[in-house]
Amino acid sequence: MSSKITRIMTRDGSARVHIIESKDIVNEGIKVHGTAPTASAALGRLLTAGSMIGCMLGEKTDALTLTVDGDGEAGKLIVSSDWLGNVRGYIQNPLADPPAKPNGKLDVGTAVGNGMLRVIRDCGGKEPHVGSVELVSGEIAEDIAAYFAQSEQVPTLCALGVLIGKNADCIGAGGIIIQLLPFADESIISQLEKNAERLTDISGIFSRYAETGKANMFVADIALDGIEYDLFDEIEVDYKCTCSRERTGNAVHSLGEREALSLIDEAVSEGKEPIIEVGCRFCGNNYVFTKEDVVKMFENDKNDKEEV
Repeated sequence: MSSKITRIMTRDGSARVHIIESKDIVNEGIKVHGTAPTASAALGRLLTAGSMIGCMLGEKTDALTLTVDGDGEAGKLIVSSDWLGNVRGYIQNPLADPPAKPNGKLDVGTAVGNGMLRVIRDCGGKEPHVGSVELVSGEIAEDIAAYFAQSEQVPTLCALGVLIGKNADCIGAGGIIIQLLPFADESIISQLEKNAERLTDISGIFSRYAETGKANMFVADIALDGIEYDLFDEIEVDYKCTCSRERTGNAVHSLGEREALSLIDEAVSEGKEPIIEVGCRFCGNNYVFTKEDVVKMFENDKNDKEEV
């Protein structure tokens, strides 16, 4: 199954809204990385946010990267998204699982700690746009809202939730981002702020309504209660890695022939197989290059030069 993003605009043009039911994306992240419950919640929230922000990009070739670099036991978290909202993610310590809060909820803030949130938008220019803010709480949602307010001057409400079941799988996940547009009506702003108080258990809401296929609209009706709005569109999104043997081969090629062959010789001297093995940290795929592969790779370069 795919996760789904719903995009909405208030009828008067005061705000745009993105909502995602992301349980399937989060469960794929858990499967790939073998995360402990709190690590699952941290990575799941960032995947959820990254998917919504990614689908705000304008062109097919655009890409987004979110990096949470905190001093907590989770270490660095990275999420990459394409322009449709398909995402992939990485967590440095997938076993991070500090004690729960007094209320029994997973303590994502402690797992993440203090540090920085960086947002990189690669939109095809000479240099990508990079923005960063200090983490407000490490709980991810507040940090995303702070980034938009401070770095892009866009007033933003963000709520994210990941509910982990007894079997360490995700039983409910999703989020909402509401952004005010220029000249937003004050009465709409007040109503949005009032409605936001009812989104504190957003993971529970998604968990209860996930099987109906209408969870996003249940959340929309809560967040936009008393506000007329129009459904713009709905997009199916997935946990999708973009790695490939060709791309990985390009990385090996970038080492240069001498360095690449020396890695193989080093492996032999250590009693290992004469190969270069490159793993993808986003999906766990391993790509193996033998000495013959490497030699052929650089022979092709020489042949190309001779033809020129």
